[in-house]
Amino acid sequence: MPNFIEELMGALGPEVSNQLASTLGLDANTASQILPQVAPMILGGLKRQMEERGGAPRVDHILNKYGSASVLDDIGGLFGMQAENQNPDPRLGGLLGESGVQAANLLSQNLNLDRNTAMKIIPMLAPIILGFLTQKRDAGGAGSQGISALIDQDGDGNVLDDVAGFFMRGLGGGQSSQTGGLLGGLLGAVMGGGKKR
Repeated sequence: MPNFIEELMGALGPEVSNQLASTLGLDANTASQILPQVAPMILGGLKRQMEERGGAPRVDHILNKYGSASVLDDIGGLFGMQAENQNPDPRLGGLLGESGVQAANLLSQNLNLDRNTAMKIIPMLAPIILGFLTQKRDAGGAGSQGISALIDQDGDGNVLDDVAGFFMRGLGGGQSSQTGGLLGGLLGAVMGGGKKR
């Protein structure tokens, strides 16, 4: 059964990549690598919230507040609006915290992006990822009980191995070593940051 990231990429990957390339002036290859890097990081942030801030109901609260599935109907419009933001916040408030800034810096370094552009990417993609997660939750009628299963699909309490499996199956766009290194850095920033109280 496809996991959440596989479904996200299958449903929205090409459109998101095309719109990113168009909005931010990126080449197609670079744009295609970004969503599968950022999505696991957002899931990691949600997992931290679930573990440290009140379980699945906490994730439900985040999705109900920030995860409108309606954004999926106009991805280009969302990106255009976000791209004009002069003060983008890759921290996403408390969802990623300072790890979001570290992740934006890693995106800038590893994908040779202008830092100002890299700072916009996480705020641009987060509504898409949260919106798709909300759509999945609501379509299944799972509510809070299904959130844990969506974030950690093999049920072992570790989202990282779900993500690793995704890339092992060759869905990372043919940049396996570079992609794996960047992914590890992004996830390490998020999940490692969660150890600090």
